[in-house]
Amino acid sequence: MASANQTASVTKFILLGLSAHPKLEKTLFVLILLTYLVILLGNGLLILVTILDSRLHTPMYFFLGNLSFLDICYTTSSVPLILDSFLTPRKTISFPACAMQMFLSFAMGATECVLLGMMAFDRYVAICNPLRYPIVMSKAVYVPMAVSSWAAGSTTATVQTSLAMQLPFCGDNIINHFTCEILAVLKLACADISINVISMGVTNVLFLGVPVLFIFISYIFILTTILRIPSAEGRKKAFSTCSAHLTVVLVFYGTILFMYGKPKSKDPLGADKEDLADKLTSLFYGVVTPMLNPIIYSLRNKDVKVAVRSLVSQKLFTQ
Repeated sequence: MASANQTASVTKFILLGLSAHPKLEKTLFVLILLTYLVILLGNGLLILVTILDSRLHTPMYFFLGNLSFLDICYTTSSVPLILDSFLTPRKTISFPACAMQMFLSFAMGATECVLLGMMAFDRYVAICNPLRYPIVMSKAVYVPMAVSSWAAGSTTATVQTSLAMQLPFCGDNIINHFTCEILAVLKLACADISINVISMGVTNVLFLGVPVLFIFISYIFILTTILRIPSAEGRKKAFSTCSAHLTVVLVFYGTILFMYGKPKSKDPLGADKEDLADKLTSLFYGVVTPMLNPIIYSLRNKDVKVAVRSLVSQKLFTQ
């Protein structure tokens, strides 16, 4: 009963963010606002061309449209909160809003992990089994694949958020982060979080380890097949169809490994600098990566370039 009262007493959290660096906050506000606008414009344009251009009605571009929509949802769940924290001296968020923001961020991140694995399978079939591609990757297959990605991400986010928000919080409601990041919230609990830790570990294996292994194996087969192509032009053309996806995968998982894989400093001064570096890296992961996705696919994909030019020329012509 006492535990329930302690949990109920926490009606809001205080987001620490970059409170100790007010000058940096002003600079980052402008940069993140511009980046967010580019994310909305770039990903929105990609979604538009994949819908309007019939040449892009293929599994690869269907997945790409899902990825763009996911990036918009992911950044929208956190960026407005981050921008507001840069302008507000007292950075607070209500308990329900914190739970919702945690759920959305976790769901979008988990969904992207699965979706990138699905996209790797699509490229594997397209390059290694091109004759069977229309059958294996039919609409009856790739649409459920995308839906299952969203369902899996939402399910695990529901479980993790429920486990985290049911914990008792004993007075300390200061989150050392920009948003309600689940690991930062768990540090505030005054109860045993071993179940949460085990659950997070299982989730990391399923949504990080398994997709990474699947993508790695897929690209081993893809590269082996490409190297067997006799002509240099043929190899270049085959690799160009998966280079954009591979670049996105490296940026996405590379940032995650950098965030959570590096050792922690034991020196107090080093820990402060490391804390600032971790927060800035988290910003990169949450804002810059979604901005790069449409840029990478636009620069490395001729079909997208043609579709965008066609759409722009049509708009100019109608005006």
